[in-house]
Amino acid sequence: MTEIVADITANVWKVVVSTGESVQPGDTVAILESMKMEIPVVAEEPGTVSEIKVTEGGTVDEGDVIAILTA
Repeated sequence: MTEIVADITANVWKVVVSTGESVQPGDTVAILESMKMEIPVVAEEPGTVSEIKVTEGGTVDEGDVIAILTA
């Protein structure tokens, strides 16, 4: 199990993946928005999205889990 976490406090602008989708390192999982800048959140390891912990329009704090991947 791998947790993908937010690096900054931001708004969740868009969730790019869906549950059950396979991702590879470098694939964008979500896009955060802070101070009118779009910040992509990418997978660092390959896996399958088992859970998405955020919703579009919501907010995250630094360290919050965005999604969980399984091998």
